[in-house]
Amino acid sequence: MLNIGSTPVFSGKRGSYQNWLFQLIAIFAVGITLAFVGCGSDEEIDDTEDTGIVEETIEVDGRQVVVLEGKLKADRTLSADYDYLLKGAVFVEGGATLTIEPGVEIFGEQASNGTLIIAQGSKIMANGTADAPIIMSSDAAIGSRARGQWGGLIINGSAPTNQGVTFGEGNTGAFGGNNPADSSGTLRYVRLEYAGIEFSPDNELNGIAFQGVGSGTVAEYIQVHMNQDDGIEFFGGTVNLKYAVVTGARDDSFDWTDGWTGKGQFWVAQQYGDDADNGFEVDNSSKNNEATPRSAATIYNVTLVGDPAGPESDNGMLIREGAAGTYANFIVTGFNKIGLDIDGESSIAQAESGDLVVKNSVFFENGKANFGDEKDDDGFDEAGYAADNGNKAADPGLANPFSKTAPNFTPGAGANAVSAASPPSDGFFEPVNFIGAVSPSNNWLSGWTTSAQN
Repeated sequence: MLNIGSTPVFSGKRGSYQNWLFQLIAIFAVGITLAFVGCGSDEEIDDTEDTGIVEETIEVDGRQVVVLEGKLKADRTLSADYDYLLKGAVFVEGGATLTIEPGVEIFGEQASNGTLIIAQGSKIMANGTADAPIIMSSDAAIGSRARGQWGGLIINGSAPTNQGVTFGEGNTGAFGGNNPADSSGTLRYVRLEYAGIEFSPDNELNGIAFQGVGSGTVAEYIQVHMNQDDGIEFFGGTVNLKYAVVTGARDDSFDWTDGWTGKGQFWVAQQYGDDADNGFEVDNSSKNNEATPRSAATIYNVTLVGDPAGPESDNGMLIREGAAGTYANFIVTGFNKIGLDIDGESSIAQAESGDLVVKNSVFFENGKANFGDEKDDDGFDEAGYAADNGNKAADPGLANPFSKTAPNFTPGAGANAVSAASPPSDGFFEPVNFIGAVSPSNNWLSGWTTSAQN
């Protein structure tokens, strides 16, 4: 880790940084000042007046590492010529835009709870590529990385929630408003690893938290890997998400509440059974199940994979607390409890009225039942509901879904047990003739995702 008293190692295409901390200690000990990136001199630059953020730069093994601390209040570009370390909570605010070039690596400092927070009215423009994804990771050495070593990414927007304007966990700022088309920027080919640091007992951060984020935001080709809490969570808002994968999350893989009404297509969740919860945990509001706007996402082509070999990994899809929505072309397999559980009177009412639809999907070998009620306490017949909506219990023939090192979620012939439902023709959804997240002819996860567990 990049912490006092330890030997940090940045690894990957940048090479090794094993002597980084010792050099930094020496620099501070002799009082050598650190130059601002691009200034071309050794004198100390106080950039707070211009940008609101303090930056320090040192050269290590021919590379420069930029330490970011404080609040960014003016536009800033993170160049692929440098690596970056988040020291504490780094805010982008005041209407500033943070642009991140393809291939940039950003490391969150464990000792200071390094976290990146995009405030309302500001933007992140993170445009990676399949060949050069943007990687946000822990400052720990390869081999000693683990869940919960830094904060993660929090984006606050001005789209509606059913809680009005509210504030995020850990003093991460206000979110919510009256602009459903609000834009917080772009996330494309972004990989976020080993985040979810615990700020207080039982209060960990999600890998990526979309808080009141609007539909003007572009979010696609995103992986959250080995997060301490939920992988990706939506708190209200209208943001849409395409080509997303969550692997090894300690809690839920995908989670939403407070009135998220966005769209999704091509999502994968793979759980590691040492510690995991639900593939989908879908809520409207625990405070008021009938709060509006009601959580009512529209999601097509998802593969949810539990871990039958581990003690954890609960339900594939848990829909409750008044949530509605349309969910089609799913493959749900390997969870230790229930594949599909529609829980509680309010969400059951949504299912009975046709405002909650789960259709044209395959559920296979989920431990307690493919369709049912984990607590056996509400009398709703999930099996009958599933059959009425074209769902089946069948083996989808996934190529290698449970591998922790080289998973393959490509479906086999068994996935043809149901016909794919046609998504809406609205400019967001892509037409499909298959179920699950991965086309038999196009494995979009190849090359830019990871399965490394330490």
